Amino acid sequence: MLSVCAGLEVQRRFRLTRAADFQRVRQEGKSYAHPLLVLICSFRPEPGLRVGIVAGRKLGKAVQRNRAKRLLRAALQSFLPSLAQQPVDIILIARPALLQASFVEIRQALESLLRRAHLLLPSSGDENS
Repeated sequence: MLSVCAGLEVQRRFRLTRAADFQRVRQEGKSYAHPLLVLICSFRPEPGLRVGIVAGRKLGKAVQRNRAKRLLRAALQSFLPSLAQQPVDIILIARPALLQASFVEIRQALESLLRRAHLLLPSSGDENS
Protein backbone atom coordinates (compact mmCIF):
# COMPACT_ATOMS: atom_id res chain seq x y z
CA MET A 1 0.00 0.00 0.00
CA LEU A 2 0.97 3.67 0.00
CA SER A 3 3.24 4.51 2.90
CA VAL A 4 4.04 7.98 1.55
CA CYS A 5 1.71 9.67 4.06
CA ALA A 6 3.62 8.31 7.06
CA GLY A 7 0.52 7.31 9.01
CA LEU A 8 -1.61 10.36 8.17
CA GLU A 9 -4.55 8.37 6.84
CA VAL A 10 -7.97 9.84 7.49
CA GLN A 11 -8.04 8.69 11.09
CA ARG A 12 -10.73 9.46 13.62
CA ARG A 13 -8.88 12.59 14.78
CA PHE A 14 -9.04 14.02 11.24
CA ARG A 15 -12.77 13.32 10.80
CA LEU A 16 -15.82 15.47 11.21
CA THR A 17 -18.23 13.29 13.16
CA ARG A 18 -20.88 15.47 14.81
CA ALA A 19 -24.00 16.54 12.92
CA ALA A 20 -23.63 20.04 14.34
CA ASP A 21 -20.16 20.33 12.79
CA PHE A 22 -21.47 19.21 9.39
CA GLN A 23 -24.31 21.73 9.64
CA ARG A 24 -21.94 24.56 10.62
CA VAL A 25 -19.57 23.86 7.72
CA ARG A 26 -22.47 23.69 5.25
CA GLN A 27 -23.93 26.98 6.49
CA GLU A 28 -20.73 28.98 7.01
CA GLY A 29 -18.43 27.36 4.47
CA LYS A 30 -17.69 28.08 0.84
CA SER A 31 -18.47 25.37 -1.71
CA TYR A 32 -16.59 24.37 -4.84
CA ALA A 33 -18.25 22.04 -7.35
CA HIS A 34 -16.89 19.54 -9.85
CA PRO A 35 -18.85 16.94 -11.86
CA LEU A 36 -17.44 14.17 -9.63
CA LEU A 37 -17.64 15.78 -6.19
CA VAL A 38 -18.34 18.92 -4.17
CA LEU A 39 -15.93 20.41 -1.62
CA ILE A 40 -17.19 22.66 1.18
CA CYS A 41 -14.61 24.25 3.46
CA SER A 42 -14.84 26.45 6.52
CA PHE A 43 -11.90 27.87 8.44
CA ARG A 44 -12.00 27.67 12.22
CA PRO A 45 -10.00 29.10 15.14
CA GLU A 46 -8.62 25.76 16.42
CA PRO A 47 -5.61 24.34 14.56
CA GLY A 48 -5.89 21.13 12.61
CA LEU A 49 -7.73 19.66 9.67
CA ARG A 50 -11.02 17.76 9.96
CA VAL A 51 -12.69 16.03 7.01
CA GLY A 52 -16.21 14.68 6.58
CA ILE A 53 -17.16 12.54 3.60
CA VAL A 54 -20.77 12.31 2.45
CA ALA A 55 -22.29 9.85 -0.02
CA GLY A 56 -26.03 10.30 -0.36
CA ARG A 57 -28.62 7.81 -1.54
CA LYS A 58 -28.48 9.19 -5.08
CA LEU A 59 -25.27 7.17 -5.46
CA GLY A 60 -27.06 3.88 -4.91
CA LYS A 61 -27.26 1.30 -2.19
CA ALA A 62 -24.86 0.97 0.73
CA VAL A 63 -22.20 -0.88 -1.28
CA GLN A 64 -21.92 1.95 -3.81
CA ARG A 65 -22.00 4.65 -1.12
CA ASN A 66 -19.27 2.94 0.90
CA ARG A 67 -17.16 2.47 -2.24
CA ALA A 68 -17.47 6.18 -3.05
CA LYS A 69 -16.36 7.10 0.48
CA ARG A 70 -13.40 4.70 0.30
CA LEU A 71 -12.34 6.20 -3.04
CA LEU A 72 -12.52 9.74 -1.67
CA ARG A 73 -10.54 8.80 1.47
CA ALA A 74 -7.87 7.14 -0.69
CA ALA A 75 -7.66 10.13 -3.03
CA LEU A 76 -7.28 12.46 -0.03
CA GLN A 77 -4.33 10.48 1.38
CA SER A 78 -1.59 12.13 -0.67
CA PHE A 79 -2.85 15.64 0.16
CA LEU A 80 -2.99 15.15 3.94
CA PRO A 81 0.65 16.10 4.69
CA SER A 82 0.18 19.56 3.16
CA LEU A 83 -3.35 20.02 4.57
CA ALA A 84 -2.88 18.64 8.10
CA GLN A 85 -1.66 21.88 9.73
CA GLN A 86 -4.40 24.11 8.33
CA PRO A 87 -7.26 25.16 10.65
CA VAL A 88 -10.05 24.06 8.31
CA ASP A 89 -13.05 21.75 8.25
CA ILE A 90 -13.75 20.12 4.89
CA ILE A 91 -16.79 18.22 3.65
CA LEU A 92 -16.46 16.13 0.49
CA ILE A 93 -19.74 15.19 -1.17
CA ALA A 94 -19.66 12.39 -3.74
CA ARG A 95 -21.71 12.77 -6.91
CA PRO A 96 -23.06 9.82 -8.93
CA ALA A 97 -20.44 10.24 -11.70
CA LEU A 98 -17.71 9.47 -9.14
CA LEU A 99 -18.52 5.75 -9.25
CA GLN A 100 -17.74 5.54 -12.99
CA ALA A 101 -14.55 7.63 -12.79
CA SER A 102 -11.05 6.20 -12.53
CA PHE A 103 -9.01 6.78 -9.40
CA VAL A 104 -6.71 9.16 -11.30
CA GLU A 105 -9.70 11.26 -12.38
CA ILE A 106 -11.01 11.38 -8.80
CA ARG A 107 -7.60 12.45 -7.49
CA GLN A 108 -7.30 15.16 -10.17
CA ALA A 109 -10.80 16.44 -9.38
CA LEU A 110 -9.98 16.61 -5.67
CA GLU A 111 -6.67 18.37 -6.34
CA SER A 112 -8.45 20.88 -8.59
CA LEU A 113 -11.02 21.67 -5.89
CA LEU A 114 -8.38 21.99 -3.17
CA ARG A 115 -6.43 24.45 -5.34
CA ARG A 116 -9.58 26.46 -6.13
CA ALA A 117 -10.28 26.66 -2.39
CA HIS A 118 -6.68 27.89 -1.85
CA LEU A 119 -5.94 24.94 0.43
CA LEU A 120 -3.06 23.72 -1.76
CA LEU A 121 -0.27 25.85 -3.12
CA PRO A 122 0.41 25.72 -6.86
CA SER A 123 2.89 22.99 -7.73
CA SER A 124 6.38 23.90 -8.96
CA GLY A 125 5.35 23.08 -12.53
CA ASP A 126 2.59 25.71 -12.38
CA GLU A 127 4.99 28.52 -11.43
CA ASN A 128 6.42 28.73 -14.95
CA SER A 129 3.01 29.37 -16.46
